Formats: sequence, structure tokens, C-alpha cells
Amino acid sequence: MITIRNVTKRYGKTEVVKNFSLEVAPGESIALWGPNGAGKTTVVRCILGLVAYEGTITVGGLDARRYGKSVRKAMGYVPQELSFYDEMTVYELLDYAAALRGISQDRVDHLCEVVVLTEHVNKQVRELSGGLKQRLGIASALLPDPPILLLDEPTSNLDAQARDAALELLQGLRDDGRTLIVTSHHVEEIAM
Repeated sequence: MITIRNVTKRYGKTEVVKNFSLEVAPGESIALWGPNGAGKTTVVRCILGLVAYEGTITVGGLDARRYGKSVRKAMGYVPQELSFYDEMTVYELLDYAAALRGISQDRVDHLCEVVVLTEHVNKQVRELSGGLKQRLGIASALLPDPPILLLDEPTSNLDAQARDAALELLQGLRDDGRTLIVTSHHVEEIAM
């Protein structure tokens, strides 16, 4: 599903990723684990085509540089720092994002159930806890039903209860056969 070969990324003279290679099979879950500053987020940004890099990345057999738009359509992305329109309700936000992509309202309703947001759909985003915002980010990334989900430190700003709920949700997505790449610096989470 994803093949990374000899990827190197430099910012100026600083090499943050050096000669990194990885193969991810369809339906496989991979954790990029390491301390802050290890290059995990940079690898995700390379996969998404958000930064230039040396080496090659293919997604579904397509070169990520040459076919970036097609490659990104196959992926849902949940960044570490989530940013939403705080004045909108959960439902308005997801419905708006779905309408922009030509996705039905039924999909929005379904995802609210999947990520357990149904009882919060009428709350404004600013009223949500960190854990609920994380679920909203995952729902948003899942709108187009991508086969690949990239999650950058999905539990970094969550309390223990919200972290457990997020990990349970990710386990369910994994069990559904979705390909997951998750970055984390928490060793106890990589065994999910």
C-alpha cells in the first residue's frame, strides 16, 4: 500500500530524516515511534507530499511526487494540532466538509455514530473537550472513506480516559481493515 525508499529530509543543513525505508501492506497498522524531534511528523508530511524530500514514496503503486493529488485522495490525515471553525456545531462542520466533497449526509450521520459523537452533534466545536475534538478530526479524515489513515500523535493532548477511548477507536478502524500509520512518543500506545 505504501512503500518508502531511502527518504532523506533536510531543513537547511539539518538532516531530520536520513535514508528511511518502510513498507506498509494493505490493512496493516504501523506506529512510527520515537522521542519528540525524531522525524516522525516529517515522514508523515513527506508521505502527504507537503514537503520536498530525497528518495521515493509510492502509495497504491503511484509515485507520491508525480501523482500527489491522487495519492492524497487515498489518505485521511489527522494532524497533531487540530484546527476547526469553533463557532460551527459538530454537525455543521462535518456537513460542510462533506458538501465540499460531494459526500452524502448519510455518511456524516454514520461517522458520528462510528466515532461516538452523536450526542455532541449540536455542540459548538469550542465546547468540545480535547478527546471529542480528536474524534471530530478522525471523523473529518474518514469522510471520503480513504483506505489509508495517517494520525500524527493522536493522543498527545488527551487525558488518560480520552486517550483510552481514542485508542479503542483506532483499534476498531484497524479491525475494519484500514491501513493506519500512527506517530507516537508513548511506548505503551504502539502495541495497539
